[in-house]
Amino acid sequence: MSRQPGERVLVALPRLARRKGPDTPPEARQERADGRDWLPYLAAIAFLLALWQAAAFFLPGFLMPDVPRVLARLVRSLGDPVFQAALLRSLYRLGAGYGLAVAVGAAVGLTGGIARGLSRFVRALVTILQSIPPITWVPLLVILLRFGDRPVLVVVTLAGLYPMALAVLDATEGVDPRRVQVARLLGASRLQLLRLVYLPEVMPAWITGAQLAFGNAWRALVAAEMVAGVSSGLGWSISYAGEIADMEGVLVGITAIAALSVLADRLLLERVKRRLLRWRYA
Repeated sequence: MSRQPGERVLVALPRLARRKGPDTPPEARQERADGRDWLPYLAAIAFLLALWQAAAFFLPGFLMPDVPRVLARLVRSLGDPVFQAALLRSLYRLGAGYGLAVAVGAAVGLTGGIARGLSRFVRALVTILQSIPPITWVPLLVILLRFGDRPVLVVVTLAGLYPMALAVLDATEGVDPRRVQVARLLGASRLQLLRLVYLPEVMPAWITGAQLAFGNAWRALVAAEMVAGVSSGLGWSISYAGEIADMEGVLVGITAIAALSVLADRLLLERVKRRLLRWRYA
């Protein structure tokens, strides 16, 4: 019984998109790999804490509180409703802005890479815009959107959008044209071409772009919370602590930001990368 073009492409295209590789490694091997991946982070954390403690030894306590004092206050702050509200507000802003940046950036990069006529325009546009630090938009955004979450969300989205768009654009342009031609000869529709040819090839760059976008979005969030007129958030807490010369409070906020960044990268983004790119870590 002969197959229709649409049926043939559904059978043939996965062979073009898939990469050969062993099955997912056993859980024991994965756990050992995860443990090894944490070692550089633990060494870096120990090094930074040692530098901090050394600086605290030579400087007055009101200028540079030592590590035990700050960590003890951080633990106490985790039970403080005000600190909890600030933390949750920052995570909400980060999640909304970062999610929008990843979605829009991927769509822009994919569209520019597939529509060759738009490729140079998209690249030039993103290159120009990313040269402008997102935080510089805050005065204009405050006037247009007023104080509150909206200016911060826009800044976070802009910060994460540019690396995401460029990473996906580069990967889409790098898709082997022969794969695309073969898929078209097999009768692939535009949706099938996108799903079975472009997306598997672009996925590694999509994940890399998402990791870069997270770092940019996190930094932009803290900076925007300091200057955008919000009344809650980790950035606002650090700014307020600095105004009243509460150096312990400043270092508590900085420590919380660093800890959340590491946890998000290792426990969320890295796990997503390993799950989507299992064949690379076999």
